[in-house]
Amino acid sequence: MKSLIYGNGESRQVWDITKSYKGFKTWGCNAIYRDAVVDNLIAIDYGIQQEIYESGYAETNQCYFADWAILENFDPEFLKINYAPKHIHETERKDRTKCVVQGKELATAEKNYHEMINQFPHLDKEDCKNKCYTNVGLYITWLNERDSVDYIEYPREWCAGATAIHLSCQEASLLQEGSDEVYMLGFDLSEYDEPINNIYKGTKNYLPETSKGFNTDNWTTQLIQTFKDFPETQFYWVVNEDASPLVCNNVQSITYKELDKRCQV
Repeated sequence: MKSLIYGNGESRQVWDITKSYKGFKTWGCNAIYRDAVVDNLIAIDYGIQQEIYESGYAETNQCYFADWAILENFDPEFLKINYAPKHIHETERKDRTKCVVQGKELATAEKNYHEMINQFPHLDKEDCKNKCYTNVGLYITWLNERDSVDYIEYPREWCAGATAIHLSCQEASLLQEGSDEVYMLGFDLSEYDEPINNIYKGTKNYLPETSKGFNTDNWTTQLIQTFKDFPETQFYWVVNEDASPLVCNNVQSITYKELDKRCQV
């Protein structure tokens, strides 16, 4: 089995994500669903999960969502007293009886924000606030009778891209079809001092276009852990230039041009 994992870094804009590639399974993250159907869609943040579900995409397309615990015949009204109206995000109930309830309290976001600026006083305070306050509020998503969403059991609290890579390898192991080749596209890992590198910046459920990049320590830790968990898998980091951002025994870099040749075989 070969896998194409689509991150949302701007480098992947040279690649046609709408095409099917023979012999390859596709995995995508978050808002990629707006532009293409992938074999498996991963979403971690509550806002984008709710957006995907309400769009109808999850009715027939396989999705994996974090913290997606289904409640049946549950009345979430009592939870709303803890949140300001602007922080309550609820889809239309209609006659639906099952829901997913997720949330992040304002106090938690404030705590994370103050810890960040105390530890890194040189960082832009407004930018830090935007990042820490992601997912603040109560999210109530009413579910259809049938959908194609599965709960992510492991890994937990990872970024969507690293989660997608790990899940693709898990699936291959379960099917005993060792995903012997995993190609990572759009994993650009922009640093904090650089402008944020994301195709969907400035759109709903994403940070503003003026945002800065992230501290990449968590991302690199998650990726390296994945490479170690699946030592028999060959990972290819697809880049515009012939250089790999991370060095591991089972990781190589290739260009988009070289990947295109492999997909034509």
